[in-house]
Amino acid sequence: MAKVGKACGRVINGLHLYSIMDPLVEHLFETPAPEILKKFQNFLKRVDKRVILKQLPDLHEAAFEKVNCLDCARCCKNYSPRFKMPDIKRISKVMGMKETAFIDKYLSMDNEGDYVVKTRPCPFLATNNECSIYDHRPSDCERFPYTDEDVFFKRPAITLKNAEFCPAVHDVMMGLLSKG
Repeated sequence: MAKVGKACGRVINGLHLYSIMDPLVEHLFETPAPEILKKFQNFLKRVDKRVILKQLPDLHEAAFEKVNCLDCARCCKNYSPRFKMPDIKRISKVMGMKETAFIDKYLSMDNEGDYVVKTRPCPFLATNNECSIYDHRPSDCERFPYTDEDVFFKRPAITLKNAEFCPAVHDVMMGLLSKG
């Protein structure tokens, strides 16, 4: 889930541009107040989804100009993506493991029947917040935080949960509210 690359900030000479907390960005790392989350939930119910879909790419890019996932990694520290069978096949192959051994070592099944990591933080998260399987990560990690796709408004419960811990989701949410 923690991304390395353009979408999550810039790295110059090995230094992350946003490694020192900018006061203009700091508020994004706070959990939005319940009344803001409720306001956004109501906003999602009444807004024209086609209008939001057109706004998301610009808001997504703007959010990741402010937020560097490598300075955060809250998603990887506290939550798990779903590991679908194509993910398991791909990752276990790269790791030189049989699929069953990979599942036994790293995954468990959640209440919804999805494979998720057994431990928190994610066993593939390094101490510098980089992902050791980044190039082969699960599709949920690759797509997270869904701020540039229709999942953002089609699955409001997930978006609201993500807004509580992901500063990029918080920023996109606030951007939509300010326009709406």
